[in-house]
Amino acid sequence: RMNSRFLQIHTLTHYPASLLNRDDAGFAKRMPFGGAIRTRISSQCLKRHWRTYDGADSLRTIDAPDSIRSRVSFDRFVVAPLVEQGVDAVVARLATEKLVAKVFGSEAKEARKTAKRTPKGRGGLDGPAAPNAGESAPGPDAVSTAQVTVVGRPELDYLRDLVLAAVRSTDGSPEKVVSAIDERFKDDKELKKNIQALKPGSLEAGLGAALFGRMVTGDILARTDAAIHVAHAVTVHGQMAETDYFTAIDDLVREEGEQASGHINASELTSGLYYGYVVVDVNGLVKNLGGDRRLAGQVADRLVHIISKVSPGAKKGSTAPYAYSHLVLVESGDAQPRTLQNAFIEPVRSSGDLVQNTYRALRRHVAELDAMYGKAEIRAHAGLHTVDDSGGSSLELFENRMSLPELSRWTAGQIEA
Repeated sequence: RMNSRFLQIHTLTHYPASLLNRDDAGFAKRMPFGGAIRTRISSQCLKRHWRTYDGADSLRTIDAPDSIRSRVSFDRFVVAPLVEQGVDAVVARLATEKLVAKVFGSEAKEARKTAKRTPKGRGGLDGPAAPNAGESAPGPDAVSTAQVTVVGRPELDYLRDLVLAAVRSTDGSPEKVVSAIDERFKDDKELKKNIQALKPGSLEAGLGAALFGRMVTGDILARTDAAIHVAHAVTVHGQMAETDYFTAIDDLVREEGEQASGHINASELTSGLYYGYVVVDVNGLVKNLGGDRRLAGQVADRLVHIISKVSPGAKKGSTAPYAYSHLVLVESGDAQPRTLQNAFIEPVRSSGDLVQNTYRALRRHVAELDAMYGKAEIRAHAGLHTVDDSGGSSLELFENRMSLPELSRWTAGQIEA
């Protein structure tokens, strides 16, 4: 067993006709690489689907507090619970605004002033963005931040309790409550110390921040460096795209004998074999999780499952974009991580057996890396078509073949041991 400072998770996943991740014009995201245009899936898209997945082996099955990513976190998890406990809504809102101003500093206060001056739904660089489809904009009295913030449930609970204590220690009037908060945290140092005192083990910023990091502008909340690094997934071959012309039939008009369509449009569909790459900084992960190696092992176990099985969900109704990985290769070691994407600088030939052609390119690249730098990792994999008909390994790269559940436990064991 090697000292596992880094875990590297490599995947090969093939999607048939789909539109997994679109740009601002509605086309599939793409990337020039190795002299060819490739289709790609952004790391932001991948991370969001992994974070929000709610099925078996999801991150949500881990017993750890959530991170809330929203502009209205304080309104939903501080103001609303206070009102439910009988605190006057105006008092709850003013006191929470005072704490939010302290937490995010003068820069955030100025951003909120700018946001209030920005016409609703017309957010500029400093103003609030229009809500996503299906989301409601915060009301005029909502306590909101100018940008989406990542805040842990323990932090939100602590701020809620501060307001409640201020209400109960005064006559409950807005002026007295706000003054009590100001008096207690004159220079903000005590507030910062108290929030940081939620460590260790409480995951004050939440599980999502511990895994994928958070950037903050003030100095009250602790900045958290991401322990899981995610690359954009890129096809191993040149882009394969087709324009999908489609119509929507008006059933009632058609019943009357007319042939006209109710809607005519076109969209882009692509297919491809994507290489995905994720690095787990083991020391960083354990540190972000309060030193709990067992919890870090649970995270690694879940990651192997969700990375290989959770698909971006664009155009679900018309393309059913669901696929499991052909290959999941995990490397454990102490050396500086390195992507294997460069195995595909020369686009893999799509003629013949695309998967086997990709395996060969991957094997050749890894063998050359090992020959040049020395083999610095131990490897294990779960994969399709990585053994020959006699049951032996058809490609030298794929040592330690396991089922995916076995591989996930093996990966967790690299941290827990």
